Amino acid sequence: MKKFLPWVLSLVAAIIMLQTLYFKFTANPESVYIFTTVGMEPWGRIGTGIAELIASILLLIPSVRYIGAFLGAGIMLGAIASHIFLLGIEVQGDGGYLFILAFVVLLSSGILLLLEKEKILLIIKSKLKT
Repeated sequence: MKKFLPWVLSLVAAIIMLQTLYFKFTANPESVYIFTTVGMEPWGRIGTGIAELIASILLLIPSVRYIGAFLGAGIMLGAIASHIFLLGIEVQGDGGYLFILAFVVLLSSGILLLLEKEKILLIIKSKLKT
């Protein structure tokens, strides 16, 4: 189970982020609305899409999975904050679907970071010594 859990969590987070890229990169009206509302259209929409693509790729490479999880968690914290403070949980009648997806990615990424904490701490300690 311990061997498969990181893969399941990585796939869940990566698939969610990857499936939203089409909407960001094609300037889907809902994506444009969201990023206009938060004052980041178009650069925020495109930049977020690029960051989510990078995070998704990194999540699928075990040696750097923790970097993808860190990046994914950061992006989703921003998305959740945008929902709470600017957009509302429900956006254009989606029933909170986008908010829930952001929360699932944040939760998956957070668990991955906890699973990789020893590796992360070793890297931090080795960088502090140099």
